[in-house]
Amino acid sequence: MLKSAFILACAVSSAVATGLIVAKNDGFVKQGAADTLTVVQTSAAAFTASAQAPMSGGVTAIPKAADGHFWAEARVNSTVVKFLVDTGASVVALTPEDACRMGIDLKTLSYDQEVSTASGKTFAARVVIDRMGVGQSHMEKVEALVIPQGLSTSLLGMSYLGRLSRFEATPRSLILHP
Repeated sequence: MLKSAFILACAVSSAVATGLIVAKNDGFVKQGAADTLTVVQTSAAAFTASAQAPMSGGVTAIPKAADGHFWAEARVNSTVVKFLVDTGASVVALTPEDACRMGIDLKTLSYDQEVSTASGKTFAARVVIDRMGVGQSHMEKVEALVIPQGLSTSLLGMSYLGRLSRFEATPRSLILHP
C-alpha cells in the first residue's frame, strides 16, 4: 500500500513539474513559432509586426465535422465567412469570392506575394483584416492573403491561430484559447 502511494505521488509530482516547465517555456515556443509564420518572400516583417495587436474573448470549441475537418464560421469585419481550419497554412487565406463579400476590391490588390500552396507556387495579395472573430475569440489586425486561383475555400491559418495563447485538438473538437 505504501509502495503504491509513493509511486502515485511520484507520478503526480512528475506531471506537475512537466506542466510547470511547459508553462514556463510557452512564451519561448510561441515566439519561435511567430518567427516562422510566413511563407511569403516579401514583406515578412509586416506580417510578424502585427502579431502584437489586441486579442480578446473566451474559450471556443469547434466541433469536428463528419468529413473529419474542423470548419469555423468567423465574423470578418461585418461578414460571416466559413473557413477550413488549416494549421499548415502560415496565414489566413481568402478565396476571391470571400474577399469580395468582405468588400475588398480585387482590382486594386497587388498580387506580389509569392506563396507555396498544395497546388504549387502562385502569387497572392496581402491584406489586413481589421477585426476577426471565431466563436468567443476576437483579434484585430489579422494578416491575410487573397489567393486568386487554386483555393476552393478560405483557410483559417496561423496568422490567426498562432496568436492564440494555445489551441488543442481533441477527438471531437478543436479548442481555441485566447
